[in-house]
Amino acid sequence: MNHFKEITTSRLLLRELSLRDADSVFRHFSDPEVTRFMDIDPCEKLEEAEEIIQFHMDDSGCRYGLFIKSSGELAGTCGYHCWVKEVPSRAEIGFDLSSSYWGQGFMQEALVEILKLGFDDMQLDIIEATVEQDNIRSQKLLTKMNFTREDELRDGLYYYTLQK
Repeated sequence: MNHFKEITTSRLLLRELSLRDADSVFRHFSDPEVTRFMDIDPCEKLEEAEEIIQFHMDDSGCRYGLFIKSSGELAGTCGYHCWVKEVPSRAEIGFDLSSSYWGQGFMQEALVEILKLGFDDMQLDIIEATVEQDNIRSQKLLTKMNFTREDELRDGLYYYTLQK
């Protein structure tokens, strides 16, 4: 595990996921709306949530849980994977949010801090993202966060980049 710092925003506590979060992660990723545009199926067993957490703990990047400060509830996750430390350094950002929190600005609030973490703490030169064509909400959010979209689709995905 990489042990990245905890981050607080006005409404969120962002901290790296650990196996103690398995129940919350299971509930979150059991929702087909959450996994709709992801390369995973909705969780059916707690062990699947534990595997998701362990994957990110073993990966070179980080995966934060987005916890609502007022309730402690897990609202989503975000973070980096595929971290390449050679120059130009890069990593791919990923994020997901429970449907009950859509349209309230939570992910934008989290990404402001996660992008700072990427550029300042991880010393990334480039942050990348891939988004399915039908995932309009994520496309709009990345555009709002100043990512640039490549014109050409690759493997049915839009590719976005943000440079330091």
